[in-house]
Amino acid sequence: MPFNKKLRNIDVMVKLSVVILNWNGRTFLERFLPRLLETLPDYAEAVVCDNASTDDSVTFMQEHFPQVRLLLNDRNEGFAKGYNLALQRVEAKYYCLLNSDIEVADGWIEPVIEQMDANEKIAAVQPKLLSFHRRDEFEYAGASGGYIDKYGYPFCRGRVFSNVEKDHGQYDTVKDVFWATGAAMFVRSDVYHNMGGLDDDFFAHMEEIDFCWRIKNIGYKIKVNPASVVYHIGGGTLPKNNPKKTFLNFRNSLYLLIKNLPEERLVKTLIIRFFLDQVAAFSFLAQGHFKDFTAVYKAIFTVMRTYKQFQAKRSTLPKLAFQDCYPESVVKLHYLKRKKIFDGENFS
Repeated sequence: MPFNKKLRNIDVMVKLSVVILNWNGRTFLERFLPRLLETLPDYAEAVVCDNASTDDSVTFMQEHFPQVRLLLNDRNEGFAKGYNLALQRVEAKYYCLLNSDIEVADGWIEPVIEQMDANEKIAAVQPKLLSFHRRDEFEYAGASGGYIDKYGYPFCRGRVFSNVEKDHGQYDTVKDVFWATGAAMFVRSDVYHNMGGLDDDFFAHMEEIDFCWRIKNIGYKIKVNPASVVYHIGGGTLPKNNPKKTFLNFRNSLYLLIKNLPEERLVKTLIIRFFLDQVAAFSFLAQGHFKDFTAVYKAIFTVMRTYKQFQAKRSTLPKLAFQDCYPESVVKLHYLKRKKIFDGENFS
């Protein structure tokens, strides 16, 4: 989406709006919304935006949580556009984009808001993300802060590919990161709107990495604050082993590079990525996951077909954030050199 240099003037009604985008998540709302409401400080509100659910989410909210503002999207617009439509109707200094399948801990809001109040250059912050079912482990979707390598593969402090660490407090420091998880992301509302929000064309998966990359390009910081803790079920909308999810992850990872890499890096990086993605496809095939195998090729052909369309999205802003990408291949380090742990600086 285009960068709007004219700042959006928001007449702040509340300081923080915690916005849940719901799609067929009635059971999650019933389970986790009461806990969320208990933890809201006086300056915060909860908002639920329903993304055209086909279950009884809307009726449930109207009957059991009439005090919570409920927004309705006409159809399932996916994570990116769904949030963009919702946040056009929410006025606050800060937003927290929160998945419906998350349980929040006591005091999860205050450390982040204090941190963002103290430094206007911090645009987005994520909590420490732990597993709901294995509460001593990090959770795949963001762990203790997100990073990306020079070929566009994301990983986390506490999670490298499928290797997820136990939480022993080893990553409890506040740290600069490359991206904050979309499962629980605090963000300045003016930055969100002035950067055009999430990219609608991503639909779901990696749109938060694209968003963070774009705001880093104009000099903002992204942080993880482990004093804030949430517990994530994960796979609430699409399970981990799902061909549609595989397609979106591979397609959007390539879109991410097309939009944000420096010009001199783009073609070379895409050639290497096409090769690495085919290796991944045949790995799926060797494991008997034929639908995931075809999903990778569907992603590649979709990117080839829409390359010019997506290249037009390339921002004229300096590609400053590329210098913060991890300079080596995480695929090589993990699968060939057997490195399983990233501490925020180095692999081991």
